[in-house]
This record gives sequence, C-alpha cells and structure tokens, in this order.
Amino acid sequence: MPQCLAFVASKPTTGISLRLTTILPMTPRESLAALLEARSEAASAKGILFLVVPRIGTISPWSSKATDIAWNCGFESVERIERGIAYRVEGKDFSAGEIRQIGALLHDRMTESVMADFDETAQLFRHFEPKPLATVDVLAGGRAALVEANGRLGLALSEDEVDYLVDIFTKANGGKGRNPSDVELMMFAQANSEHCRHKIFNASWVIDGQARAETLFGMIRETHKAHPEGTVVAYSDNASVIEGATIPRFYPGADGRYGYREKARTS
Repeated sequence: MPQCLAFVASKPTTGISLRLTTILPMTPRESLAALLEARSEAASAKGILFLVVPRIGTISPWSSKATDIAWNCGFESVERIERGIAYRVEGKDFSAGEIRQIGALLHDRMTESVMADFDETAQLFRHFEPKPLATVDVLAGGRAALVEANGRLGLALSEDEVDYLVDIFTKANGGKGRNPSDVELMMFAQANSEHCRHKIFNASWVIDGQARAETLFGMIRETHKAHPEGTVVAYSDNASVIEGATIPRFYPGADGRYGYREKARTS
C-alpha cells in the first residue's frame, strides 16, 4: 500500500543546459544568456532538488529548435542546448524510497529522466557508442530464449507471435534453422505492434455477453459517421482536419502588397 506523502513544493523553475565547442568570451556569453532569458538560481533555494530533463540519450524537439535559433543568431560554438524543470520539494526528512516515489510522480519515464544535481546534466550530451549486432540463441535455448529476449528488449510480442518466430527461425536455412538477430526481432515487433497493426482496435468484441458487429475502431468511427458536421478529413493516414473559423490573415496578395484578408481556417 503506497504511503500518502504530505509536503510543500516550491514553484518549479526552468533550467537551461548547453554544450559548447569553444569557450565564449564574456560579451557573447552575456548575449547568449539574454537569448535564453537565463538567470542564476537563487542562493536561498531550499528543499530537495528534482531536475526533470529529457530522457538521457534522446534529443528533445525544443533542443533542436533552440539550437537552430542559437546558430542563426551567430552562436556557432554552441553544439546543443537542452532544458529541464527544477522542482524543489520541502518537508520532512524523506527516506530514499519516498524520494524515488516523488521523482516518479514528477516525470514521465518514457520521455524524461530525473536528476538530483545540476552537475548531472552533462549526461544529456553524452555520445553513446552503437551496440554491436547480437543474436538470440533460439536453436539452443528454444522458446525460452525468445521469451527472455522479449522481456529484455521490450518487444511486447504476444504468445502467438513468439510461437510464430520460433517456428520460422528453427525451420529457416533449409530446415537447419538459424538464430534471429536483435535487429530482426525489433523490426518484427514494430511492424506488428498495436500502433501499426491495430490488432486490438480491429479485433471482434463481446460486450456484456453480446457479440458486436463492429470492431472497437469501427465503434469509434460510428461516432463520426453519425455526426460528421465540421469535419473536412477524418481517419485518413492517421490524420484529420476540421473546419475552422473565418479570420483575417495578414499576407501578400497577387500584386505583392500586404494586407488583411478574410480566410477560412482549418486545423
């Protein structure tokens, strides 16, 4: 049973980390600080620091855009800029378990990491060496080897997909069989994922003992089919467009003169 924690959290602040290829003299450094609206953390800051940053090993969309802006502003020595949110949590003396629990509540582990010190932000700019190609020894370990790889690599293969792959690779190479590489398994897992295949969304459904004629995806589409008002495009290549309001837009006309013109907006 998780323990209910009571604490006071100070207002989160946004922090900036950057990596330079050369040391900036003071004037360009001050200009870069102005561009980033940077300021030093208050010396009086109290509480345990939880620094939430993009997941280690990834580059955030904000980082890509901010770095481009810095380059276009003449800061050629900037290699990359990244940002994070610093939370200061005050209260009792938290145990290590409670600190982990608080950190888990403050970030999305799929896209973010939590640091306990600003010095740890150097990890954001680490370059990871590519891992060598590896194989899963299905020939010696059988189905159990693939089940272990499924959990270790996060493939999310279903039971029937595991059986299918074991059958395919043990019969490959003219019946002699061969071991699958981790790349092959990852590609199979992505191509057959719910995101790509909609296996659950397009499956048959029984609700309260009654079989439904529509799939789950079909039920969702029925809502739009019954009320298509305001829709320009729906369920087309994972995208949709709805009608928008008519608003004045400022842009040049055929004569090259700028002015406001009424135009319908879609989104």
